[in-house]
Amino acid sequence: MEEKSMLKKMTIAAVISAATLLAATSASMAQTKLKWAHVYETSEPFHTASVWAAQEINKRTNGRYQIDVYPASQLGKETDINQGLSLGSVDIIISGSSFAAKSFAPIGVTYYPYTFRDADHLLAYTKSDIFKELAKGYEDKSGHHIVAVTYYGVRQTSSNKPIKTCADMKGLKIRVPDVPAYLAMPRACGANTAPIAFAEVYLALQNGTVEAQENPLTTIEAKKFYEVQKHIVLTGHIVDHLNTVIAGALWKKLSDEDKKIFTDVAQEAAAKATGEIKQNEAKLVAFFKDKGLSVTEVDKNEFRDTVLKNVAFETFGYRKADWEKIQAVK
Repeated sequence: MEEKSMLKKMTIAAVISAATLLAATSASMAQTKLKWAHVYETSEPFHTASVWAAQEINKRTNGRYQIDVYPASQLGKETDINQGLSLGSVDIIISGSSFAAKSFAPIGVTYYPYTFRDADHLLAYTKSDIFKELAKGYEDKSGHHIVAVTYYGVRQTSSNKPIKTCADMKGLKIRVPDVPAYLAMPRACGANTAPIAFAEVYLALQNGTVEAQENPLTTIEAKKFYEVQKHIVLTGHIVDHLNTVIAGALWKKLSDEDKKIFTDVAQEAAAKATGEIKQNEAKLVAFFKDKGLSVTEVDKNEFRDTVLKNVAFETFGYRKADWEKIQAVK
């Protein structure tokens, strides 16, 4: 009897052990690991908000998704991570609309100079019908889904020559990223643009290869361009922004409940980063003045009218009707 009792206990223990192992294995198998990539430094709001989002999605899905965030181009440059959405090498990215426009050109109209009045206009656009229409057009072409938009900053001009009007930019040697819509304002005003690599901009300004550049104030401060420039010119020509994009392969697999979680968290993360960028930006005019630079307001309407007169929307594959709908957003 004792032998049978012992055997029974051993059998029960074995069954419990097997069940525990099976449960642990099932839990492990149930967890999906994802990759979230971007090109920004770990100190920037875009990264800290991404890390928060990864942790929050894990929490709200009871650990079913583990998301690892890869900052600072660890999974490749911006072109690479956009391609990675289709190749399956990355699941979620933060990237500019100029890259989305490579799949669906009309969405790039948001980079046409003076499309947005300010950050609040941009944020209102993200809740509008025209945004939904353009985002759907991108998804239909690429297969990927835009879940959130983050404010990146208003692009301004820094220069070693004073600029008060569009005509003052004639012949100015200015570094501009090699993105067609970014070139529109300087070229419309007669400037000579140079697509110098971002990492080389400081040196190019220092040695006079170029006399000016354009970027958000936060970038001008972070990269210390103010050390080799005399003037900040508030041209405010592009209200820049980044999209949080989920790969189509992942989006299709998500349940409706999980789609809502991913969307809610991504939008909350975007709001966090946006708030931080706006706060930092607001302090910088005083900062540059303290550093001895002049800060000049210009008549943006004059710059805007010059661009509209000289640069056709169709040049970039944009539709003027979309631009007009965005202009009408309040």
